[in-house]
Amino acid sequence: MLIPILLVLASGMCHAVWNLFTKRSINKGVFLWTIMMIPSVLLLPYLIVELWRTPLSWGSYGLLLLSVILQGVYSWLLSKTYELGDLSQIYPIMRGTSTLLIPLIGVVFLKESLSVFGWTGIILMICGFFVLSGASFGKRQTNRQPQSLKPFALALCVGLCTTSYVFVDKLNLGNISPLALLEVTNIGFVAGLTPLVLTSKALKREWKANRNTILLGAILNPGSYLLFLFAMQQAPMAHISPLREIGTVFATFLGVLILKEQQGLKRIATSIIIFCGILMIGVLG
Repeated sequence: MLIPILLVLASGMCHAVWNLFTKRSINKGVFLWTIMMIPSVLLLPYLIVELWRTPLSWGSYGLLLLSVILQGVYSWLLSKTYELGDLSQIYPIMRGTSTLLIPLIGVVFLKESLSVFGWTGIILMICGFFVLSGASFGKRQTNRQPQSLKPFALALCVGLCTTSYVFVDKLNLGNISPLALLEVTNIGFVAGLTPLVLTSKALKREWKANRNTILLGAILNPGSYLLFLFAMQQAPMAHISPLREIGTVFATFLGVLILKEQQGLKRIATSIIIFCGILMIGVLG
């Protein structure tokens, strides 16, 4: 179990770093498209060869198409979210949403039960989300609520997308290798942002300004998910997924220390509370 844990922790760290690069970029959509286009081109021959040698059933191809669609929606939502919100505000929400919603869905619709630790974790996460949302019932904040809640709402949508594609990709791993599945998700990610890139005409400017971080992001972005896919092959998803969210704390530190985002101590403390809630749900819930 040690190797899957190490893979998941490394995945969380890599994920936080490339999200930092995205937040620092000029045009978020163009930056994300560029860092995913590079590995998409490199891995395409591998995917073609694997599918040629081991053809899949129509149902399996349907699952792959669903993964492509979910990744396309995810990439578009991600670019819009980073245009509006701080890294230290939206990252913990994006990463924690799935851990919060899955047990609640199980309790409401599947008649499952949670332990005291599970309910405590949910309460901690809801409190943390509320603090990060920027919402307030005071009169002074009334005029600013619509603006502050928009990145929070988008971050929740990103979290919903992440929840969906992780479940679908867990099923897809029964049909193709992690590297081939990574290429499928890359294609969906790029497709979701291509219309934005074509209309923005900002590709050349982004490359000149952020070439080094684009090249590094092209390694860290697919690499972070590839590490997670390898981990899912070796251990149950329910056991390892919560550990990946250590990235929530790491990304918050990066946002506060490197990007000089406001409310630093409050957001760091809140991200730690959310991570503790994630662990309580995933390990003890």
